[in-house]
Amino acid sequence: MTETIPQPWVTDFRASPAVASGLLVYAPLRFEANAVRRGLTQPTSQVQRTGLGATRSRKSAAQSKPRSFSAMVVMGTAAGLTADLSPGDLVVATEVSDGETTVEPPGADLLAAELRRAGLNARAGRISQVKKIINSAERTRLAADGFMAADMESAALVGAVEGRPVAVIRAVSDGGFGPGMVTGGMTALRSLRAAAPVAERWAAACRERTVLLAGPRSFCAGVERAIEIVERALELRGAPVYVRKQIVHNTRVVADLEQRGAIFVDELDEVPNGATVVFSAHGVAPAVRTDASQRSLSVIDATCPLVSKVHAEARRFAEKGYTVALIGHAGHEEVEGTLGEAPDSTVLVQTAADVEALSVADPSKVAFLMQTTLAIDEATDVSGALREKFPQMRAPGSDDICYATTNRQAAVRAVAVEADVVLVAGSKNSSNSVRLVERSEREGTPAHLIDGATDIDLSWLTGASVVGLTAGASAPPAVVSEIITALSGLGTVTVTERVTTTESVQFGLPREVRR
Repeated sequence: MTETIPQPWVTDFRASPAVASGLLVYAPLRFEANAVRRGLTQPTSQVQRTGLGATRSRKSAAQSKPRSFSAMVVMGTAAGLTADLSPGDLVVATEVSDGETTVEPPGADLLAAELRRAGLNARAGRISQVKKIINSAERTRLAADGFMAADMESAALVGAVEGRPVAVIRAVSDGGFGPGMVTGGMTALRSLRAAAPVAERWAAACRERTVLLAGPRSFCAGVERAIEIVERALELRGAPVYVRKQIVHNTRVVADLEQRGAIFVDELDEVPNGATVVFSAHGVAPAVRTDASQRSLSVIDATCPLVSKVHAEARRFAEKGYTVALIGHAGHEEVEGTLGEAPDSTVLVQTAADVEALSVADPSKVAFLMQTTLAIDEATDVSGALREKFPQMRAPGSDDICYATTNRQAAVRAVAVEADVVLVAGSKNSSNSVRLVERSEREGTPAHLIDGATDIDLSWLTGASVVGLTAGASAPPAVVSEIITALSGLGTVTVTERVTTTESVQFGLPREVRR
């Protein structure tokens, strides 16, 4: 599947003549242009002063013949419209509007995050282009309409750009046009100067590129089930609903459910007696279930059925007198739950070295199980070492590594072999997401784990014409779309999907939340 992400505010990037590397900055006033110029570091960067106001700026941009450039940024001072903005704060435009025409450059959040990483106070927000100095009442009206800053040129200059990525960075000089601009002006100019190298990094990352989407990606059946369980519990029982640990390992999902009334706790002693508590998709040890029963908690179990399968296997092997070697990562919630099923019979092995040091009472009665979110290569190495040391070792009845983990690792490998860099949407505590990064790196392609577009470091994209993109099994599909939109702010993006398999697995809901 191939898809081109449009950029409605520019003509086709590929059709533009004489596109070269380099940044063009449009700065309306001389002191703004000088501040930016002093901050630039690249010989290919250029600054053009356009003059005060929309008419003069539009005419100046139309008449100028700058050297060819790859991207343009409007930089200057502005009036801050919200009380939480101070002189020197930067506003990156998510929208510029003159009241008649509105342009929404994508990727503003990405650029604002890069500015923050440079130590600047930067936010993404709407900018209004006004015709003249505005009074207090007009400022209040614009703020009520959702605008963060006001200037007199941005919409006109953005509209003058043809065939290039464009962004707007405005430094707040005061809370409104007037005498306060003098005292806050120097602070704003210092911010513009400091922002100039970041604008150059942004321009260096601008280019036409292909995004290779790995398929399958994002939510698996177990994650979808767990999230739906919490949503239905909130609907049927009302807030608050307590959840032991993160329902799935993703900050976006957790934050969304918190807004709806879910309360996430580390242990059950934080849950009031008699309240509703949901066990996360990663499962719990029997001791946790006993504690919940003694506390008269109303339990809804969101444990992934594939994790429950591993728990059942641990109990079955232990009952038959086997020592269970659990291949997994220490401290992971799923591992802790599995170890708790048969603590006297189960030992955690993380590496081949752990296997070498392992001593058991009866080498003929050893079985192994695996954490469901392991990397296939990693698990194979450790299980191979176990087989070599214990030739009579028993294996689980079917693979413990879940289908979603296996499928996503195969899919990311398919894009990694073609990509210059791979972006993996997922949280740092998501084991399956971390494994996707490792899978790409084993193919020789650098990969980065990101919760969203704002985590993208522009240096990763410099020189990258092909970007692989996937998402861990606990990452929402919407994050992938947001990342693609952000990348489209750096130039035309053509999206091509590499599907290695399709998934149709579904899991039923527990009776407590069935309608």
